Amino acid sequence: MDVYPLIFDPIFKPKIWGGRTLETALGKRLPDDSPYGESWEVADLEDDQSVVRSGPAKGKTLGELVRTWGEALIGHAPLFEGRFPLLIKFLDACDTLSVQVHPDEAMAARLGGRVRVKNEAWYIIDATDDGFIYRGVKEGVDRAALEAAIAEQRVESVLNRISVRKGHCFYLPSGTIHALGAGVTVAEVQTPSDITYRVYDWGRVDPSTGSPRELHLEEALACISFDTSPIEGEQPRHVASVWTAVTSLVRCPSFVIERVRMAAGVNQQILAEEFVIWIVLEGTGKIMSDACEEPTAFAGGDTVLLPAALKNARVETDDNCLWLEVKVPVGSSLADFDRPAREGMAGGGDRFVRLNVPDSPGKPTGESSSG
Repeated sequence: MDVYPLIFDPIFKPKIWGGRTLETALGKRLPDDSPYGESWEVADLEDDQSVVRSGPAKGKTLGELVRTWGEALIGHAPLFEGRFPLLIKFLDACDTLSVQVHPDEAMAARLGGRVRVKNEAWYIIDATDDGFIYRGVKEGVDRAALEAAIAEQRVESVLNRISVRKGHCFYLPSGTIHALGAGVTVAEVQTPSDITYRVYDWGRVDPSTGSPRELHLEEALACISFDTSPIEGEQPRHVASVWTAVTSLVRCPSFVIERVRMAAGVNQQILAEEFVIWIVLEGTGKIMSDACEEPTAFAGGDTVLLPAALKNARVETDDNCLWLEVKVPVGSSLADFDRPAREGMAGGGDRFVRLNVPDSPGKPTGESSSG
């Protein structure tokens, strides 16, 4: 079977803090009237496997394709403990999530099994006027100060609260204490891990049990970082051509995220020597390749996995489109070589001459809704 662009059936997760925005804003058909907080778009975990929606591989799981397609799917990107190296989600925070942290490398190495490092990033799809996130501790806060705040139920007083707007992007390396605020919808890019240690849950009671949700204070305190230095990886760079604009949002060892805007009516070649994921946020279009007679149509709310060995692929936009392009860094001896501009080409590679545009110190990566 020749590789072709893949879209998977979403895996919906009901959450106590969820709502209906996945349906109203992203066009997801939720299974029932429950509050849903997550839509898993690309997943290769023990208990959650993305299933191909259409085409010759319909019904196959992502894990199966990793094993059978191999490098034709993932190229030279390293597997993450034998699994596809990324987990892609949409999150709808109707209420504020628990204050939490994910395992750091030391914790993952000590416990093993399903405890894996979880580096992640949030791209703000939409937010209310008072939308916010918590990320990291305030200057001068140490373990003792955090423990006192937990005991006195004032955890938010020692955390950095950041106002957010549509288009902002935030990197959250493992060990970063954080929480997604109420009224915020995000696309989440992360390493394939589903281990979360709750620090504080706002006194919520789980309606299914009648009891407060479990906290994991011992594990959380063992891996929370109290380093207040600026988080590396959020150095935005902007490039543009007549029809396309690309903004680099996050660059870290686990993934690279770029925002791509493409005008209506574009028909151009996709250049990608490694696999690429498109998280489509706005617009409609289609992808043509040698592998399929019928093009792969996409629309806002879809996530498309373009395999590394995709042949003669082209993208055609029906109207103005916006997507996040996600890749895994792959080492190259030419990584620092200045190559000529290749203007007007989408997907992986260096499409344009890239210009370094410094952002204001401490300002989140991205743009406002009016940008």
